[in-house]
Amino acid sequence: MIYGIGIDLVELDRIEQAMQHSQFLRRVLTVEERKMCSQIKNYSQQVMFVAGRWAAKEAYAKALGTGIGRELTFQDIETYYHNNGQPQIVSSKFKGRAFVSIAHHNSSAVAEVILEQP
Repeated sequence: MIYGIGIDLVELDRIEQAMQHSQFLRRVLTVEERKMCSQIKNYSQQVMFVAGRWAAKEAYAKALGTGIGRELTFQDIETYYHNNGQPQIVSSKFKGRAFVSIAHHNSSAVAEVILEQP
Protein backbone atom coordinates (compact mmCIF):
# COMPACT_ATOMS: atom_id res chain seq x y z
CA MET A 1 0.00 0.00 0.00
CA ILE A 2 1.31 3.46 -0.88
CA TYR A 3 2.12 5.54 2.19
CA GLY A 4 3.09 8.74 0.39
CA ILE A 5 4.29 10.36 -2.81
CA GLY A 6 6.61 13.36 -3.03
CA ILE A 7 8.15 15.37 -5.83
CA ASP A 8 10.67 18.22 -5.89
CA LEU A 9 12.17 20.42 -8.58
CA VAL A 10 15.29 22.52 -8.02
CA GLU A 11 17.19 24.94 -10.25
CA LEU A 12 20.82 24.02 -10.84
CA ASP A 13 22.09 27.60 -10.47
CA ARG A 14 20.51 27.79 -6.99
CA ILE A 15 22.42 24.66 -5.93
CA GLU A 16 25.63 25.90 -7.56
CA GLN A 17 25.41 29.14 -5.56
CA ALA A 18 24.75 27.20 -2.35
CA MET A 19 27.76 24.97 -3.03
CA GLN A 20 29.99 28.04 -2.63
CA HIS A 21 29.22 28.01 1.11
CA SER A 22 31.65 25.79 3.00
CA GLN A 23 29.11 23.83 5.07
CA PHE A 24 26.46 23.26 2.40
CA LEU A 25 27.68 19.85 1.21
CA ARG A 26 28.21 18.63 4.78
CA ARG A 27 24.66 19.68 5.67
CA VAL A 28 22.97 18.15 2.61
CA LEU A 29 25.06 15.08 1.71
CA THR A 30 25.96 12.12 3.91
CA VAL A 31 29.59 10.99 4.11
CA GLU A 32 28.99 8.31 1.46
CA GLU A 33 27.24 10.77 -0.84
CA ARG A 34 30.14 13.23 -0.49
CA LYS A 35 32.51 10.41 -1.47
CA MET A 36 30.42 9.71 -4.59
CA CYS A 37 30.34 13.41 -5.44
CA SER A 38 34.10 13.80 -5.05
CA GLN A 39 34.65 11.05 -7.62
CA ILE A 40 32.88 13.16 -10.26
CA LYS A 41 35.59 15.18 -12.01
CA ASN A 42 33.37 17.55 -14.03
CA TYR A 43 32.10 20.43 -11.87
CA SER A 44 28.81 20.87 -13.74
CA GLN A 45 28.10 17.16 -13.25
CA GLN A 46 28.86 17.58 -9.54
CA VAL A 47 26.25 20.34 -9.42
CA MET A 48 23.74 18.03 -11.14
CA PHE A 49 24.59 15.25 -8.67
CA VAL A 50 24.05 17.51 -5.64
CA ALA A 51 20.86 19.01 -7.11
CA GLY A 52 19.48 15.52 -7.73
CA ARG A 53 20.20 14.51 -4.14
CA TRP A 54 18.65 17.71 -2.82
CA ALA A 55 15.50 17.09 -4.86
CA ALA A 56 15.37 13.41 -3.85
CA LYS A 57 15.65 14.21 -0.15
CA GLU A 58 13.05 16.97 -0.36
CA ALA A 59 10.71 14.61 -2.25
CA TYR A 60 11.29 11.91 0.40
CA ALA A 61 10.42 14.36 3.19
CA LYS A 62 7.24 15.35 1.35
CA ALA A 63 6.25 11.71 0.83
CA LEU A 64 6.83 11.04 4.52
CA GLY A 65 4.73 14.08 5.40
CA THR A 66 7.26 15.76 7.65
CA GLY A 67 9.29 18.05 5.45
CA ILE A 68 12.93 18.73 6.28
CA GLY A 69 13.27 20.10 9.81
CA ARG A 70 13.38 18.77 13.35
CA GLU A 71 11.92 15.31 12.72
CA LEU A 72 13.86 14.62 9.53
CA THR A 73 17.15 16.12 8.35
CA PHE A 74 19.13 15.75 5.13
CA GLN A 75 21.51 13.49 7.07
CA ASP A 76 18.66 11.09 7.89
CA ILE A 77 18.18 10.31 4.20
CA GLU A 78 20.77 8.65 1.98
CA THR A 79 20.88 7.94 -1.73
CA TYR A 80 23.06 5.40 -3.44
CA TYR A 81 23.16 3.38 -6.65
CA HIS A 82 22.01 -0.23 -6.87
CA ASN A 83 24.39 -2.62 -8.66
CA ASN A 84 22.42 -2.05 -11.87
CA GLY A 85 22.83 1.75 -11.61
CA GLN A 86 19.30 2.46 -10.42
CA PRO A 87 19.16 5.16 -7.72
CA GLN A 88 18.02 4.03 -4.28
CA ILE A 89 16.98 6.04 -1.25
CA VAL A 90 16.81 4.97 2.40
CA SER A 91 16.10 6.44 5.81
CA SER A 92 15.84 5.01 9.29
CA LYS A 93 12.75 7.19 9.77
CA PHE A 94 10.57 4.94 7.56
CA LYS A 95 10.43 1.15 7.78
CA GLY A 96 8.74 0.48 4.44
CA ARG A 97 10.13 0.48 0.92
CA ALA A 98 11.13 3.65 -0.90
CA PHE A 99 11.34 4.20 -4.64
CA VAL A 100 13.11 7.18 -6.21
CA SER A 101 13.51 8.57 -9.69
CA ILE A 102 15.93 11.44 -10.38
CA ALA A 103 16.21 13.40 -13.63
CA HIS A 104 18.27 16.38 -14.80
CA HIS A 105 17.77 18.91 -17.55
CA ASN A 106 19.67 21.97 -18.74
CA SER A 107 18.76 24.14 -15.77
CA SER A 108 17.01 21.90 -13.23
CA ALA A 109 16.83 18.59 -11.44
CA VAL A 110 13.68 16.78 -10.39
CA ALA A 111 13.03 13.78 -8.16
CA GLU A 112 9.99 11.76 -7.26
CA VAL A 113 9.71 9.41 -4.28
CA ILE A 114 7.08 6.82 -3.52
CA LEU A 115 6.92 5.29 -0.05
CA GLU A 116 5.26 1.91 0.35
CA GLN A 117 4.15 0.35 3.62
CA PRO A 118 4.70 -3.38 4.10
